[in-house]
Amino acid sequence: MGRRSGAQNVFVFSYAVHSVGCMDSSQQEILGIFTRTRALLEGHFVLRSGLHSGHYFQCAQVCQHLDAVERLAELLVVRLRPYVFTTVLAPAMGGLVIGQEVARQTKSRYLFAEKENDRLVLRRGFTLAPGERVLIAEDVVTRGGRVNECLEIVRRAGGVPVAVAMLVDRSAGTMRFDVPAVALLELSFPTYPADALPEWLEKIPVQKPGS
Repeated sequence: MGRRSGAQNVFVFSYAVHSVGCMDSSQQEILGIFTRTRALLEGHFVLRSGLHSGHYFQCAQVCQHLDAVERLAELLVVRLRPYVFTTVLAPAMGGLVIGQEVARQTKSRYLFAEKENDRLVLRRGFTLAPGERVLIAEDVVTRGGRVNECLEIVRRAGGVPVAVAMLVDRSAGTMRFDVPAVALLELSFPTYPADALPEWLEKIPVQKPGS
């Protein structure tokens, strides 16, 4: 959980899998990129669910900085070495930037799926060939709905979904798919109902950043 540290209102994160103190150098670099680009914020936030949190994550912020995207993709590609794929498929909107960069670095074909009648589909003449080996790329996964839709798209076309790659697993490793999944960082922040806020959080002005 987050806690206030001294008079500077600095918050110390704890994560479901790794605490900051025991993160390896690559995880510290990843966390530093998210913090520097203001994708990871500290304060008092009302989330889309109506719950309150001392932390807020908006991955779109990092995508403004293509040097950061390039580095995050480099780190992700290293973890994807065990998986052989020829195509990257990303769901719009969140997965578009990181999906394209992963495809560029791996010299793969790149497709994206977009909403039609509230379901992800391939449009714009995009097709998948039977047996085509596909990586699903996403920025942030919480419940995994868009990833599962992409897996279904690949299978309906006769393709082979090889793995899922994501920048952040916001389920802290609890989300499971029927193919291997690789995340750069696993985050799990405590949330609180509006009528059960801890004292340290009540003292901070509320922000509602939206999604």
